[in-house]
Amino acid sequence: MISGIINMNKEKGYTSHDVVAKMRGILKMKKIGHTGTLDPDACGVLPICLGKATKVVDLIVNKDKTYEAILKLGLTTDTQDMTGQVITSCPVNVSLSQIEDAISNFVGGYDQIPPMYSALKVNGKKLYELARQGKEIERKPRRIHIHDINLLDCNLDENEVKIRVSCGKGTYIRTLIHDIGKLLGCGATMKSLVRTAVGEFDIDNALSLNQVEEYKLDGSLYNYVISVDDMFPSYPKLIVDSRYHSLIHNGNTFLQKHVDKERSSVDMALLEPEEGLLSFRVYDSNMTFVGIYNYDWGRGLFTVKKMFI
Repeated sequence: MISGIINMNKEKGYTSHDVVAKMRGILKMKKIGHTGTLDPDACGVLPICLGKATKVVDLIVNKDKTYEAILKLGLTTDTQDMTGQVITSCPVNVSLSQIEDAISNFVGGYDQIPPMYSALKVNGKKLYELARQGKEIERKPRRIHIHDINLLDCNLDENEVKIRVSCGKGTYIRTLIHDIGKLLGCGATMKSLVRTAVGEFDIDNALSLNQVEEYKLDGSLYNYVISVDDMFPSYPKLIVDSRYHSLIHNGNTFLQKHVDKERSSVDMALLEPEEGLLSFRVYDSNMTFVGIYNYDWGRGLFTVKKMFI
């Protein structure tokens, strides 16, 4: 069974769940998970975790993301994108400098109210299910962070603006666009959305479903599978002596004396607690990746954070 992450380019028209279902059919395996929902009309980077790599889904979901989106000024809809019912249609009388000022206003942290048409659950119900029933409920604002917004293009003849957004987890780009339109006074809705990056996963080397199927048939798919331990390049590598395999294979704590110091990439004796170097990639002597361990400086113990063996 394959274990690892494939950087997928979700095509427009598919849900994230559709991609998982198709991958299960192509790879003939059930243990597959995606790393963050993309709307059916959106496309772009969607890392797919296979086998044991499904344990890192939550870590990838928390990574920063980059999007390119087109705003349609002068229009608002109930879904905050072009698939919804039009709520308002207003004349647009804004300048380029006003647009730039409005966009810059959202860089940093701001409290964003999740849209009704979203997969967010309230009291066990997905918001979009309630929205389709014509219901709207109060949603608490959530603090999100916009690292940067770049204005890529502005066509005021067509009332369209293209932006690139770099943001933290939990950000709804549709809602950001809605809020920009509200600040401009003319309203705005999302015309298109492409997710160009999730952490280190970039759209330039993302695979389509057709490519996955092609590479599976010709036997080259493994060349595109990122191993789980490669997801933690900044964590030093520790190799545990073969005499103590039973400790790490069972997720138990271990001591510095159990480490094969000559084969490991870091000398613990040279580290200081204030350096904050706490997480390590732990391998057995056969170079099988076991998991991520944290080091407890006070007790002198390595304790398991997440097991992959």
